[in-house]
Amino acid sequence: MSVTLKLATSLDGRIATASGESRWITGPQAREQVHRLRAAHDAVVVGIETALADDPSLTVRLPGYGGRQPARVVLDSRQRLPADSVLVKTAREVPTYVVATGAPDPALTRAGVRVLRAPAIGKDRPDLKVVAQMLADEGLSDLFVEGGGQVAGSFLRCGLVDTIEWFRAPIVIGGEGRPGVGALAVAALAEAPHFRRVEVGQLGDDLWERYSRG
Repeated sequence: MSVTLKLATSLDGRIATASGESRWITGPQAREQVHRLRAAHDAVVVGIETALADDPSLTVRLPGYGGRQPARVVLDSRQRLPADSVLVKTAREVPTYVVATGAPDPALTRAGVRVLRAPAIGKDRPDLKVVAQMLADEGLSDLFVEGGGQVAGSFLRCGLVDTIEWFRAPIVIGGEGRPGVGALAVAALAEAPHFRRVEVGQLGDDLWERYSRG
């Protein structure tokens, strides 16, 4: 099992302004690279807040691409994903999963969404270590985690992140902006997740860094 965390942020690590505006922080070349990374993984994972705010398709959209589409996974404890969302409406075309902490919502299952029930921890959030194993049992071993900040923080807190793909735009949003990584409950530097930079490059005006755990 492998988990890659994608971050697309400002220089000061923000993914949106205080009002929630986030499209587009990074440029077209960085976004194209994200699509290549999606294509290399079994599933793309987002939280319900990202799904509600952006109504994304989470598919690979590259010129001439004819390969398989990764599954889409939404961490959605209370199954708030709307029936008229792009993800639900296309669930019979591209495998789509909702990870919930309650019984499957018939409206989702009728639309072709596969609802996985995971045990809850904390504030009714699914236990991500169990979720990762459940997805692996579904044949989804290589996960590409795209957002948002709370989901990124949760995967890092659980020690599940193997690789970080970090795209930094040359802008500064400020402290009132929304952070790319949520709370980690780090009290001392020794407790912080440690990664090593293994690659760095430029995509248009944006910086692209790859980190591995270690």
